[in-house]
Amino acid sequence: MATLATPVRKRGHEDRPVKEQASAVRAFRATPFTYGTLLIVAAILTTPLVFVGSIALAGDATVNNGAFTIIPREFHWDNFTRVFGTELPVGTFLLNSVLISLFSVVGQVLSSGLVGYAFARLRAPGKNTMFLVVIATMMIPTQITMIPQFILFRDLGWVNTFLPLIVPNFFSNAFNVFLVRQFVSRLPSELDEAAMMDGLGFFGIYRRIMFPMLRPVLIAIGIFTLTHTWGDFMGPLIYLNDESKMPLALGVQYITATSQAGQAPPWNLVMVGSILLALPMILVYYLGQKYLYEMDISGGSAGVK
Repeated sequence: MATLATPVRKRGHEDRPVKEQASAVRAFRATPFTYGTLLIVAAILTTPLVFVGSIALAGDATVNNGAFTIIPREFHWDNFTRVFGTELPVGTFLLNSVLISLFSVVGQVLSSGLVGYAFARLRAPGKNTMFLVVIATMMIPTQITMIPQFILFRDLGWVNTFLPLIVPNFFSNAFNVFLVRQFVSRLPSELDEAAMMDGLGFFGIYRRIMFPMLRPVLIAIGIFTLTHTWGDFMGPLIYLNDESKMPLALGVQYITATSQAGQAPPWNLVMVGSILLALPMILVYYLGQKYLYEMDISGGSAGVK
């Protein structure tokens, strides 16, 4: 009687002995030394933030004497309202930062998505060469293009307006284009082919199919752009002259120049402005961190989860 031959299975990870798997797990198990090291590193990294909060809550007498401590000893919460009552329009600074940042995010998301999708899907002679040229612009220092850009915007009459800070974001960014292009290139092309059979063009495919799938990478681009624009100091310093048009990143520096000669700057109010400048970014990263984790450009599967 013939016997049935059983297929020979290759020994894989699931066939490892239990002891071998258990030892592999133990090799990556954290120890008390690991937690202690992490606590020390976390304490070192958070000490400057605690010191900023301590100065922000200090009173005027402490500021004049320079008797600051890392651990807060005073809690003058009214400093967070006093900063809006100074000679400088801090509320206007904050509103200007919001306007510039939001329009910049919209411009980068719209332009980077379209350009990155075009480099990934459209066929055109010299497309790869053009993409290399776009990526090569990342190696050009900002200081080299600073003067030509200023001359261009001056001739356009855009100096002392928000336009030099907003309009360039509607022409994309090499790094953001690279992110979108890599993300789209990992998505199955059968989606485009099926949509073309249904009569959709490239723009229709992007708007109805690709744009929803690009949500993680586009949100990540929005977070990166918001972080850069919100804390940008050099751009407003070059193009803006009126205090009523300055963002918070530039306005905080002007708080230190409001004191009289020989008098210490109001460091408590300066630190309050710094907290107002940093707190929104902390909240943005906290709320958007899941999209940063989903932005897997190496696998490109985040959009189809």
